[in-house]
Amino acid sequence: MLSLRRQMQYVAIRKRCFHTSSKKCGYIVLVPEIGEEGLTGDITITPGGLPDFNDITIENCLGAIGRQAGAVEKSVKQIESNILALPTNKSIDTVELFRKLDEATGPLDTTWGIAKALYLGNSTLIPTKTYMNIHDRARKARASKFCSKSIYDALQKEKKSVVDTFDERLLRKYLLEGGLNGLGLKDDARADLKEVLLRLGRERANFKNKVNISMHSFAHLVKDYQLVRDFPSTLLEATIIDNNNTINQGPWKFTLQPQVVDGFLKHCPDRVHRWNIWQANVRKASTHMDKSLENSTHIEKIRSLRKRQANILGYPNYATMSMQTKMASNISNLKQLFSKLLQFAGPAQSVEIEQLQNFATASGFEHKLDVYDVSYWQRKYLLSKYKLDEQTLRIYFPLPKVLSGLFAFSESLFGIKIVERTDAQVWQPLVKYYDVYDNDRGIKPVGGFYIDCYSKENKFGKNNGWMVSIRNRNDSAKLSPLCALIFNFTPPSENGPCLLSMDDLRMIFKTFGSALQHILTEAPFTDLAGLSNIEWDASQVAGCVLSNFLDYPFILKTISDTQNCGPLPDDLAHKTKLFKTHLAGYNLCEELYIADLDIELHQCDNFWLDVVRKLWPVYKCMPLDKKDSHPCSLTEIFSGDWGAAQFSHLYSKVIAADIMEAFEDNNENMNSIGERFKKTFLSLGGAVPAAEVFRRFRGRDPSVEALLKSLNIWRDSRTPDSL
Repeated sequence: MLSLRRQMQYVAIRKRCFHTSSKKCGYIVLVPEIGEEGLTGDITITPGGLPDFNDITIENCLGAIGRQAGAVEKSVKQIESNILALPTNKSIDTVELFRKLDEATGPLDTTWGIAKALYLGNSTLIPTKTYMNIHDRARKARASKFCSKSIYDALQKEKKSVVDTFDERLLRKYLLEGGLNGLGLKDDARADLKEVLLRLGRERANFKNKVNISMHSFAHLVKDYQLVRDFPSTLLEATIIDNNNTINQGPWKFTLQPQVVDGFLKHCPDRVHRWNIWQANVRKASTHMDKSLENSTHIEKIRSLRKRQANILGYPNYATMSMQTKMASNISNLKQLFSKLLQFAGPAQSVEIEQLQNFATASGFEHKLDVYDVSYWQRKYLLSKYKLDEQTLRIYFPLPKVLSGLFAFSESLFGIKIVERTDAQVWQPLVKYYDVYDNDRGIKPVGGFYIDCYSKENKFGKNNGWMVSIRNRNDSAKLSPLCALIFNFTPPSENGPCLLSMDDLRMIFKTFGSALQHILTEAPFTDLAGLSNIEWDASQVAGCVLSNFLDYPFILKTISDTQNCGPLPDDLAHKTKLFKTHLAGYNLCEELYIADLDIELHQCDNFWLDVVRKLWPVYKCMPLDKKDSHPCSLTEIFSGDWGAAQFSHLYSKVIAADIMEAFEDNNENMNSIGERFKKTFLSLGGAVPAAEVFRRFRGRDPSVEALLKSLNIWRDSRTPDSL
């Protein structure tokens, strides 16, 4: 049986096939369905506690998932039988129940995590169809414990008697999940809910499919090099049509991939070309383009079905239902947050756009700025006024130096030690593995992580990062936390190491912050450990906190180095924060608009375009284009899992900024604050409500003031572009 490495070599010769051909030869990857018992083979764990990647095959990934998923479902059925067999006057042992469920799901979680890491690392290791089989089977099995009517009913009786912190938190999770799955409903209502969810799944899939088709069917062809002369080389490489030509020869085909659109609008000097690609982007999947691909109908159906789902479960609307899993807790609190931020962001936006208009006019621009002009003139402004150029800055941030500096800083701040294990088996030669030791918890590693920096082909001119949970801490199954950090940076060449942009740095720091929260958890149950059970709007806090340290010039100098120039110069280290603060009011208003739009679309019945027209002037200082149909392509909201939850990204930033203020207020003793952060946000995971975790760290409830100050739009301290 071929290992994944060997299979990858064959698949590289010939892309994935699912049929035989008499004309072409090559390795055929067969993708069997997952049966009850699965295939032969299993996932081997080495004596050091890590997966044996040398012997992992596609077949035994499928086989292990099949058997382990079946084992989880059998365990749930056995627990149900035990509950039904109990005398009516005897209650269940909740701790034992949770322990048994954890023990049963441990192997499945590990195999599923391995499959996720291999798929994201390189989809030729595990083809997409195979991974989706694994993903769907594992998710269904893992959800079985939250869909058990017997377990739900038994736990309902224990609500008042459970007092242990971990036990109580798990009980609340099971009851909430069960309630949202309709386990508290009568049979006819549960049947209605099932039908609604089936229809909703179809509508969400249709929405996503139409966006994908619309995105890939558009092409903006550029033959004139003068139009792309300022484009980053990565974007030109991703869009050049003829790979036999150099990236400066072209021609180049620009699609509606988000990263491509952003890069084009930021660097293209011709306004007509910018307008063309922007118009295509905001109209995609709408009635203003191909009517067979319009999503307006699907938006209304999704909204209606989500409202029906919420009503069946006893909530007035979907937005209110969404608040059950959020730190914000209710819509009133959320609207107050929006109002407080807009109070400062709105006036700041007006000043910023006026300043940018004056600069553009002085530079020969003869038009009033529109949405598709802003990012281009912002780049020109920062370059002209401050000599700030993202591409030039890259030479100071070689990837090896960034990682070593990040690890050293984290060790000092959080009292941990990160040690590479060179004998660990990995899925590709450039992947590395590190053990993490906690100085407060003895001599054994508390967890570990793989890092795969060059895994995925960079198709769109922008890098991405993932923190993949391979396994959670699970004391019942005797499993320590393990994860993989996966990026898609360009591999090092003869000309030198991979060089990173400021966006890349923030992505790496944010991803590593989430990894530390996963690894340093002290919660003993897998459904509470790491990022599990954390309220959605607090789930990105640890990552945002770590990325906020890049606002500190001394951190930038620590992670920077060039062969000829040394670390980042002091003046540049101070100026880089302008990438965050310039147009901060404008950008914050955009985040507020999308967040509020999402909430309003899920709590009112007005047609979606009427909601857009109502909210746009509240948050935007530029007019709404008559054919702008951007909600028709908001896949995160309408086909993803972020419906009535889009605000969570912003909410995590608010919390993280408030936490950072504690570090700034104690600049002379940052390590003690780092230790407190480790003992709260990094250690507690989902075992304690996020609001309580924050209070333990800060001694009070959160405030928006810190975020506004960090963006330089706090009324008492704001001056344009001050550093």
